[in-house]
Amino acid sequence: MSNQIEFRHYKYFLALAEDLHFRKAAERLFISQPGLSRQIKQMEEILGMSLFERHNRKVNLTMAGQYLQKELTNNFKRLDEIVNHAKLLSDGLNGNLNLAYVGSAMQDVIPELLLKFKKTHPDVLFSLKEMDNNKQIQALLNHEIDVGFVRMERVPRGLSIQSVFEDTFSLVLPIDHPINESTFTNLSQFKNDSFIFFDASYSESYFEKVMQIFDESGFTPLISHNTVNASSIFRLVENKFGVSIVPTSLKLGYDMGIKFIELNKIPQRTTLRAVWNNKNTNPILKNFLQLTTA
Repeated sequence: MSNQIEFRHYKYFLALAEDLHFRKAAERLFISQPGLSRQIKQMEEILGMSLFERHNRKVNLTMAGQYLQKELTNNFKRLDEIVNHAKLLSDGLNGNLNLAYVGSAMQDVIPELLLKFKKTHPDVLFSLKEMDNNKQIQALLNHEIDVGFVRMERVPRGLSIQSVFEDTFSLVLPIDHPINESTFTNLSQFKNDSFIFFDASYSESYFEKVMQIFDESGFTPLISHNTVNASSIFRLVENKFGVSIVPTSLKLGYDMGIKFIELNKIPQRTTLRAVWNNKNTNPILKNFLQLTTA
């Protein structure tokens, strides 16, 4: 019997860890059930630890097994990334980047970055996906994306963050609202209005920043609706369900019955930040990050 762990052991272990059933895992692996059982037992003997608890026909992961499953899954994803990148090089491409972003970043910041990067790296493929802040963080930790663009100030250990773009806030009103840029003086003019905001789950730090604006304006807003989607906010404002405050860059790309008043005299700003996993081995990522600070 070999006294070394081989790739097949990991493959068999992950299949059983997912199914927690020897017969189902064996069928999926196209091996016999006794054969799978021998491979798992051999792996446990080589490692000197129990990975599964066996109770008649029931199988559960031990604490060591749970940890191994999580870490192997993450590292196998990185292995897939390496192989995929090698294939792209074989096909004459320089690689690919998987990007995620909050909606406001796509209005101006992301397209500008991609156009600049394409000038010096024309053979890189991009995969783009809109995701809220928290989902981006989880995707980065799971090595599902290479870089995210979020409105957060702090990220978990293992991730890095850097500022990309500082934005002002703007008041969003129905197009026929009596107050416009020439008659607007301060937010207290709206103390009796209902407000529509991004939900606090979108980003707690962003929500607190917006609340600071009202603290300095001397009143607490009446919040009628919360959402994580900018177009939903704008549609509600358009239909006179309330007014809103959003990052100014969001006014680009929407054609609705609304108007914006930029709050450029208040000190509060919202910062879009790039976030990435420190263990990411994608060789293209470093060059792309250098561009975000240029």
